[in-house]
Amino acid sequence: MTPLVDSHCHIDFPELAADIPRLLNSMRDNRVGWALCAGVTLERFPAMLDIVRSAPNLFAAVGVHPDTETDHDKPVREADVATLVDLAQDSKVIAIGETGLDYYRLTGDLEWQRERFRTHIRAAKQCGKPLIIHTRAAAADTVRVLKEEGAEQVGGVFHCFTESEEVARQALDLGFHISFSGIVTFKNAVELKAIAQWVPLERLLVETDSPYLAPVPYRGKTNQPAYVLHVAEEIARLRELPLEAVAEASTANFFRLFSHAQP
Repeated sequence: MTPLVDSHCHIDFPELAADIPRLLNSMRDNRVGWALCAGVTLERFPAMLDIVRSAPNLFAAVGVHPDTETDHDKPVREADVATLVDLAQDSKVIAIGETGLDYYRLTGDLEWQRERFRTHIRAAKQCGKPLIIHTRAAAADTVRVLKEEGAEQVGGVFHCFTESEEVARQALDLGFHISFSGIVTFKNAVELKAIAQWVPLERLLVETDSPYLAPVPYRGKTNQPAYVLHVAEEIARLRELPLEAVAEASTANFFRLFSHAQP
C-alpha cells in the first residue's frame, strides 16, 4: 500500500516526545510514511525542530496557535512577519501554522487574534509556503480574513475539519484542502462523515492531531501518527473505495500542496 501521511500532529508534546523511536517504529508498522508537526508557539519551536530534524520522514510548520495567550503562565511571544519568514527558511519547515481563529474558549475583544492570523497569512505569502488553518466557533471570520488577505495565493489546509458543509465549500472555493482527523470515526459525527463522502478526493488529507482525538478503536487514549491509518480506513469505508485509493490520493495531495517537502 502507498504509505500514508499524518498531515497534522504534535509529536513534540510531552505525551509523545519522550519516546520518538517507538513512535517512528509504530508509524512504519502501520504504513505511515511521513508526519507533519505543527507549531503552536515560538517558544516551543526550537525543541520541536530538533525532533523533526532527527528523522528524514518528519516535517515542521512554524506558527503561534490562534487561542494561545500563555505558556507555562508566561505570555507567549507574538510572531511578526519577518520572524516567521526567517524561521520558515529551514528546509524542514514546509508550512506556516497552525494559525486561524478560535473563539470557543475566549470572550471579549479578539481583534488581537485576527491580527495574529493576518500576520501568518502575510508571512506565508512572503515565503511561498501554504497555511495550516485552525478554526473553531469562528468560521465566518476565518473565511473573511483569508479572503481579505489573499490567502488563495498560497493555499493550505483546514486541519481537523469539523465545520459545516457550507464552510467546507467555501474553503474549497479558496483553493484549500480539507483534512479529516479521528473525529470522522466517531459514531455521532454524522455531518462530518457526510462531508468526508463528497469532498473531492484530490483535495482531501488525513491527520491525527495527536496526541489528541484518537480514532476508534483507540478513542479516549493518547493518539499518535500511526493511528492515521484508522482515519484513512474510515474515509475509504464511507466513500466505498479501496484503502489504497485513499492512501494514494491523500499522500499525493500532501506532497503536491506542501511542495517543499522531500518524500
